[in-house]
Parts: sequence; structure tokens; C-alpha cells
Amino acid sequence: MSLSAHLACGTTTICRAWSLDRRDGLALGFTDHDRDLAFEGLNFRAEAGLTAQALEQVTGLAVDNSEAVGALRDAGLREADILAGRYDGAGLRIWEVNWADLAQRRLIFRGALGEITRAGGAFRAELRGLSEPLGQPGGRIYHAACSAVLGDSACRFDLNAPGYFAETQVVALRDGVEISFDALESVGPGWFAAGRLQVLSGAAEGLVGHIRDDRMRAGLRVLTLWDSLRAPLAPGDHVRLEVGCDKQAATCRLKFDNMLNFQGFPHIPGEDWMTAYPRADQPNAGGARRAQRSDPL
Repeated sequence: MSLSAHLACGTTTICRAWSLDRRDGLALGFTDHDRDLAFEGLNFRAEAGLTAQALEQVTGLAVDNSEAVGALRDAGLREADILAGRYDGAGLRIWEVNWADLAQRRLIFRGALGEITRAGGAFRAELRGLSEPLGQPGGRIYHAACSAVLGDSACRFDLNAPGYFAETQVVALRDGVEISFDALESVGPGWFAAGRLQVLSGAAEGLVGHIRDDRMRAGLRVLTLWDSLRAPLAPGDHVRLEVGCDKQAATCRLKFDNMLNFQGFPHIPGEDWMTAYPRADQPNAGGARRAQRSDPL
């Protein structure tokens, strides 16, 4: 018998099951049934205490509306992981399942987790459908700086190239944003400014911070993050440091030798040129208004 026939029979044994696929590769399954279920190669645990509002699915580009609510338990979703942002943007699938015959099921929602709030030992997570990214503004901006992200498909720079990353251990921390390491003498101060710090071990493993400043102090390499990580770092934790880019054409050419993939427009006129007007005390011979670069690209 099919799921449709089971739903039409008048007496049903239906529950819901959720699967979460975190960005770090961890897959978790939950169900609102009172016993664990297993299908799709995943065990769906009942002890997480998950419930969900009715799905509102519409045509067009409107976002499907729903929320998932559940208790924070060590066997299920942990508050420390939510605080660390490990579930931000996690892939989500929801099934309607006949718990008496697991072959009778259908996928009723596919999307991602949105905003997650916590209160009173429980969490509430917004569910976002596949159409949600289509509503985001897009298009290319014409300006002097590069629009690519260092290492992405537009930039094409290999961040694993020798000299452009370093793996080291945390020596000391201050105020959650200032992190000290050994000297890293292979590259000079400022090399990692505007770069990334990826945590490889410890309580914050898998989290990424963005580097604001890179300098030497008292024989140690000191990096300052724009914002503290959402989980604690500790001395001895391993991290990976990736080179920074200020998105300027000269940096792309001199630091990365990647000018062919530069995604900006370095010769576009600036606002001062666009608002310029003739003046009697300046030559008006029809020449270029902006000074020639002393370091041609």
C-alpha cells in the first residue's frame, strides 16, 4: 500500500522526521515519534523532543514558512553547538513517514535552517526553503576593488600554495579577539591582515574568524580578529592562518601574481572626477583630469 492510500484509509500511523546536514559534514536525524526510526542511511532519534509547526508551502518565490522547536539535550542538539554557529545554514529535509511501514514516506520540505533562538532550555529554529536564496539581491558592482573572495571560483588563487598559509598553535589569548602565536618568521607582519583563521582542534574546531590586524609584539606574532569566535579558544589549540587580500589591483598583481583573474575595475573614474567642472585657475586643454599612475598596472 502507498502512503497516499494509507492517508486515505482514515486511521493513520504518521509521524515526521528531520535530517540536518551541518557544514562540517555531521549528519543528524530527529523524529517526533516516540521511538527511533532508521531510513535513508540515518538514525532518526526520538529523544530530542522535536516538534514543528505546519508547513506553509506556496507557489512563486515566496519562502516556505515553518519553525522547528525542541529541547536542548546532550543526546540531540547541544546549546554549545548552537552558540558556536555550527547549525547556521545547515541543510534540512523533512519527511512525513508511516512509522509502522517506513517504506511509506514522502519528502515534504527541503531547505536550510535560518535564525535560531534559545530560551528556557529549548530552541526555536526558522526553516528556509530552497527558493529563499532566489530572493537575495544579486548582480555585479562596477568599482575599483575586486569583487571576488580570495580563493573562490572567480579569483582562482590556490590558498594551499606554499607561503600563503601557516598552521601553528595558539600561545596566548586576550579579550577573545587578540591571539598570539610563535614568530612565524617565514612571512612578515601584515601578511595575514584581512585573512582568515580556521580552528583545527579544541572546543572551537571548525570555526572561522576574520583577521583585522597582524603584527609582531614581544617576539610573538599577534593577530587581532574583527570579532571573537563563538566558542572558546585555548593555548595549544591548532589553527590554520590564510593570507589576506585588501582587494586592490596592486595587491593582486604584486602579492598574488593573479592579475588575470582580478574582478575589479581599477581604472574606473572616481567620484571626484565625476563631479569635476572647469575652473579658470586650472588648465583646460582637453587632457586627462586624473594624474597618471606612477606604478602602471
